Parts: sequence; C-alpha cells; structure tokens
Amino acid sequence: MADMQEFDTNTDTHTTEQKKDLFDKLMGLPLLRIFEPFFTRHREGLLYLFFGGLAFFLNMILFFLFHTKLGMQEGLATAICWVLCVLFQYFTNKVWVFRSTTRSTAGLLKEITSFFGGRIFTLLVEEAIIFVFITWLGNSIAPALSLSRNVWDMIVKLFAQFVIIVLNYVISKLFVFTDKKKGTAA
Repeated sequence: MADMQEFDTNTDTHTTEQKKDLFDKLMGLPLLRIFEPFFTRHREGLLYLFFGGLAFFLNMILFFLFHTKLGMQEGLATAICWVLCVLFQYFTNKVWVFRSTTRSTAGLLKEITSFFGGRIFTLLVEEAIIFVFITWLGNSIAPALSLSRNVWDMIVKLFAQFVIIVLNYVISKLFVFTDKKKGTAA
C-alpha cells in the first residue's frame, strides 16, 4: 500500500508509516526478524514465488485428481484447473504480490480484463503443450521412454507449468498490475 504520513503535533515532524499486512507482521516476529531486510528488498519476487508455488501445487494436485483418478480428458481437466487457479492467483497477486491499489470501477475492470486476458493466453500455450505432448504424441513417447502413461502425463504437465509461471509473471508485471510503477492508482 502507499505510504501514509502522520503529523506528530508534539515534535512538528512527519513520520512515514507503511501499512503492514500479514507477511510484514510475520517478518516482525523475533525468529524471523533477521530475514526482514532481505524480505523487504525482494518482497515482490518472494511472494510471487510463494503464491505461484501454492498455485502450482494446487494445479498439479487438481490435474492429478481430475485426469488420473477421475479419468477426465486432459484438456478439460487442464481448463477446470485453470479456472480455479486463476481465481486464486488474481486475489493473491492483487493483494499481496503487487499490492495493487486500484479501486475505481474502470481501473478494476481494466486490471481484471488484463489479468484474465493474459491468463487466457497462457492457458492456450498450456493447452497446446498438453495437446502435442500428451494427446498427440503421448502414446508414442511414454513407451519409448519406458514410462507409464500417467507418469508421462504428469511430466508434461510439470514442464507446462514452468513455462506458464514465467509467462504469467511477465504478463502480470508488465501489463496488469502497473499502477504501482506509474505511481498512480487507476
């Protein structure tokens, strides 16, 4: 959040106080204080990795359950995982990673449209990877590598997730949560 200034009437000075969230408060705990300077310097990247990691595991677990355990077609399983994970990612990226201060209806609509538009693009990239390496080539590659089809499918899904994580960060940083860089709230 933006810095808020308080006027101290007793000393005629301004003090700057930054609004603290859950992660700032955690870094203030005695055992974690030693990491606070590092966390403060690299906050955005660390939180993106943390929440990206949670979204990654959520995506992988859901794909495993839907595709492997329930027998759902891989494209449909990927799409359902995408919807659930993108909702999780939007909230966590907006609130904690990029600390978006967008409040106006027009600004929120632009932010949401940009976020989901970027995620739709990466969904298409992921679906293409899944289609080529699981649907189209999976029956040839898995036996050639002496892997079960389920193991091969999870390896492809893992590879696709790494590609998507990088693309999603670039899109979010450059095109979605930009109000902080410009210094204005949309």
